[in-house]
Amino acid sequence: MASRVFDFSDEDKKIEAKDRAVLDPSKGMATGTIEQTSHMITPEHPMFVLYDEGRTLVHHTSGKFIKSDRGVVLEYGKSSDQLYAAVSSVDKRFVDFVNWMGETHCDVRLSGTHTGLGYAVTKCRAVDSTGRARLKSADEFMQTVIERLTESDIPEDEPEEDDENDSDSVYMSDMTSIQNFMKAAGKTLPENIRKWAYRNIELTSLTSISPDERRHARRALSIMLNIHWHSSHFESIDPVRARKILDEELFGMDRVKQRIIETIIQINRTHTLPAYGLLLAGPAGVGKSQIAYAVAKILGLPWTSLDMSSIRDAEALTGSPRVYANAKPGRIMEAYQRAGSSNLVFIINELDKADQGSQGANPADALLTLLDNLGFTDNYIECMVPTGGVYPIATANDKSRISEPLMTRFALIDIPDYTPEEKKEIFLRFSFPKVLKRMSMTESECRITDDGARAVIERYRSEPGVRDLEQAAEHIAANALFHIESEKKKSVTYDRADVLRLLD
Repeated sequence: MASRVFDFSDEDKKIEAKDRAVLDPSKGMATGTIEQTSHMITPEHPMFVLYDEGRTLVHHTSGKFIKSDRGVVLEYGKSSDQLYAAVSSVDKRFVDFVNWMGETHCDVRLSGTHTGLGYAVTKCRAVDSTGRARLKSADEFMQTVIERLTESDIPEDEPEEDDENDSDSVYMSDMTSIQNFMKAAGKTLPENIRKWAYRNIELTSLTSISPDERRHARRALSIMLNIHWHSSHFESIDPVRARKILDEELFGMDRVKQRIIETIIQINRTHTLPAYGLLLAGPAGVGKSQIAYAVAKILGLPWTSLDMSSIRDAEALTGSPRVYANAKPGRIMEAYQRAGSSNLVFIINELDKADQGSQGANPADALLTLLDNLGFTDNYIECMVPTGGVYPIATANDKSRISEPLMTRFALIDIPDYTPEEKKEIFLRFSFPKVLKRMSMTESECRITDDGARAVIERYRSEPGVRDLEQAAEHIAANALFHIESEKKKSVTYDRADVLRLLD
């Protein structure tokens, strides 16, 4: 059979103009777009559509994308019976991606469905020239691009304004993958970061710079492109679910839980994070960190932590300039990198222990630009990072040691110590069962009476928090396990006298 090329000039083969893209022969680009109303890729909302008059494309079709005077087309079929299907319409988010595949002559395996528009493509995998074997590295890169484009915001008007971003599973560190990403999905980056990326890519190609400068530019690009640059729009939270999550992490303290929910419930109306982060102040061991993790779970955000007690220099937070051979980004930028997302819960532990730096620069003051939600600039990255998706939660044992400028950036929530009765409930319902489970013991093997539990609480009544209770539970369980293993007992029960003798 002779080869067949899609011909827009043939009136019998045309589909309605509203259902197809106009391919610009002068640029070889698909300029018509599918009006998407959903982030999901489905047969009704595909990545792109191939015009397949003879319906020769099956559900799984392998071929190669090329650019012709008709734009981007898929070349498929046997060499003796070569067939072509033109990209007739494209989701606005995937315009650059489709053109990139045409420019690089990507070998792909497509999954799609025949619809009224044509062959609607819902999956695209990178394969070898035979169309059978998947190319692991190339396919991982392609799926990263597709995932980010799928989760990015759907443009309102022009494709050129395609913005925002999202997920990756491949760590882009070499210049080839960085350049390919910018060609295929560069528009998922915020505008200032996109321009910054192009400048740094150009910088790496200059022969006039030193190897260290080139290495720093490549490292900065790798860090920034492997962060998912989300929009700062947040979905509403369910207050009932939020309370359930807090109850799972924290016993009692109803007023604290209510205050936390009241602080973050603003998202339901503004769809942005609250103007103030949370400062959880209270004695050690009362569950401040658990509250922070619970808030991250409620918001559905990744979290990363920063321990201020180990920082003595403001530069440790802001990074060092690239002029130094051993330059590196600061802890704040590294936190973004660990989270892999621009939307995250930033847990700042022990804010009250941020001491004065050796040159009088308080490391805590470096947090102010992050907390003001005006964007943060790392000295190493040299680019303003949007902070609208960062929710800071700080913990402190002594709030009086925190500077006034920092205090005004947080909504303060005092976490009181537990009452003796609350500690008893925590010991019996949480600490003791947790230790038994960790030691692979059953509740029938190690029992403690009500008076025995009260004895534990009395023994540690002067200690704040509940960390000592778990240590006491482990001591008791270990003693029971010794008797079970050495004396072949089936069960050991501890009363008040046993507890006092054991913990004395």
